[in-house]
Formats: sequence, C-alpha cells, structure tokens
Amino acid sequence: MIQSQEDGSDRVRMIEGVARDMLGHGVAVAARDPRADQPGLMPAEADAVASAVASRQREFACGRAAARGALAQIGIHGQPVPCGADRAPIWPDGAVGSITHTDTLCLAAAGASGSFQSIGLDLERASPLPGDLWDSVLTGPERARLDRLPATERGRTAKLIFAAKECAFKCQYPLTGALFGFDALEISLDPGRKLFHATAPEAGGGSAPDDRMTGRYVTFMGHVLATMVLRR
Repeated sequence: MIQSQEDGSDRVRMIEGVARDMLGHGVAVAARDPRADQPGLMPAEADAVASAVASRQREFACGRAAARGALAQIGIHGQPVPCGADRAPIWPDGAVGSITHTDTLCLAAAGASGSFQSIGLDLERASPLPGDLWDSVLTGPERARLDRLPATERGRTAKLIFAAKECAFKCQYPLTGALFGFDALEISLDPGRKLFHATAPEAGGGSAPDDRMTGRYVTFMGHVLATMVLRR
C-alpha cells in the first residue's frame, strides 16, 4: 500500500511531538520521512556515504536534514553535521545532539551545549528481537529478568533493552569516547513510569557521566523510541 504524503506528514508530526515531550524543555526535535524527497547533503557530509548503496544514502540524507532542522530551532543555521573517523556525528560548535532512523522514520534532537552535556536517541521497529541475538545483546541478569516474563512479551522487551542500550551508548560516547559491547551496559526497566536505568562501565576517555543514567522509552506507531538527556 502506497502511503500518501499527508499520511507521512502526520506520522512525522506525531513522532516530533512524542520525542519533544520525552526530551523536555530546551531540546529541539525534527523528524523526516526517508521515503520522501530529501534536500541534498552538504559537501562536508556527502563523503561519508559516497560509496554507500542508494537506500543508505537516502536514510543518511534524511537524518542530516532532520539534524539541520533541529539545529535551526536553536538558532544554528546552514551548518553541516559530518561524520568523524568513528562514524559519530560531529555537531557544530555550541550544540549537542543525536540522530536515529529506521527505513520509515528519521529523528534528530539538538540542544545548546551550554545547557546540555549530551543527548541520546534510538528508534527501532517494535518487532521482537531475533532470538539468535539475545546472547550477544543481553547480560545474564537481563536474560534472567526476561525469562520471568510471559513468553509473548520476551522478544519485544529484548528489543526495548536493545534500544535503551543504543540510546545510552550514544549519550555517553561524546563525553567519554568509551567503546564497549552490549554486555558491558546493564539496563533495568521501570514499566510503570516508562523509564530505563543504564549502568555504564568505567569510562576510559573524557568526563564520565553518572554511573547510572536514566532515560525514557515509549512504544508507538510500530516503533520503540528511547531517549536520554544529560543536562548541565
């Protein structure tokens, strides 16, 4: 079924509103639909996907368009968001942010670096995490908690834990430069308040965030969204 432009716009507005509520005051949010026409990449951005397949180029361009949309809301206009050698976005001076996307939605958030240390986002399809990935994504305690859930809930809860880990990693990385696997980050969920707590390893780089970082999550429109903000 072909989605109308109006339907796509409605989805974009919905995710922007949900993400804005989750991230809180001072964080700008912009979303785009990667299936729609996108503005061209700026020269500093284009090198990162020069040899990528068309679908990757389209999603990358969509994410960068969303990033520039979020930056414009905090007064930063016309600045590129290139990739560093580590493939992480390089935000303009005065800003921090995060970008995430699926094949049907791209989302970016940005905030002034004087008010925020870092922002993390992760958007995933709300389908169950494949069972063959559980051992590489889940720690022993996470797997034990998962096993206590009804069988019908386990796969989607595993996907939520995956999204929370991606979000927390993105949030801590600009501050620490710490690279670590899924097994080094412990997630505990608070379903009643739609919160997750991420216990990070000892950081090896710059200023470490709190050992226990708190984020928010929601499932909507067939997606799981995890967000985290570290304010100053």
